[in-house]
Amino acid sequence: MSKNKPAEMTKAENILAQINSNTKLGDLRKIAKDIKIDHELAMELWSTKEFLPRLLAILIMDKKLLSEDVLNKLDQDMQNHTYDERNHLMDWLLANQLTKDKKLIALMESWENSPSALQRRAFWYYKARLRWMGQTPSDNNADLLSAIEAAITQEEPEVQWAMNFTAGWIGVYDPSNRARCIKLGEKTGLYKDEMVSKGCTPDYLPEFIAIEVNKRNHN
Repeated sequence: MSKNKPAEMTKAENILAQINSNTKLGDLRKIAKDIKIDHELAMELWSTKEFLPRLLAILIMDKKLLSEDVLNKLDQDMQNHTYDERNHLMDWLLANQLTKDKKLIALMESWENSPSALQRRAFWYYKARLRWMGQTPSDNNADLLSAIEAAITQEEPEVQWAMNFTAGWIGVYDPSNRARCIKLGEKTGLYKDEMVSKGCTPDYLPEFIAIEVNKRNHN
């Protein structure tokens, strides 16, 4: 038997021993900062099928090794999680890996019509993210809105939310399309009666846009 294998297992086991139900995302980031990039360890943590170890795994993956096949496998594995967990995993993968590499961004840009709802969500969440972070490629706002208007009511809930989120930020940052975004929200009625926590912005487009525009006008 190889002497290295127990050491590798011990490394993963030691890390898993630091993770429990009280572990916060900031704690995972601290652990990842110490590990840096370790793709083999990431895959070992991923193989636990547990939510928090998989979040940590995403942080220490080597983006150069995230081929289309690998991403499709990660996507398939995420499907076994609850609705909230799988969306969190995909959004975490997007923020910490997919947006960090031009090839991965190009791949994500091709997911608009992917058979995977999580990949379609990533496409739309990325479009929203570009806008809320101020990188507003407004030349294609009208085209994006046309695609959203055509498909949002038939989409899976996780994709529907990301489409709505994109329309919201277009409405905030693009005054020329603001009325169109508000009208979309009124027409679909999505999230109109949704209860939100204090301090959180409602997802209902007319309210979302009004609140976020008002915030920026008073800054």
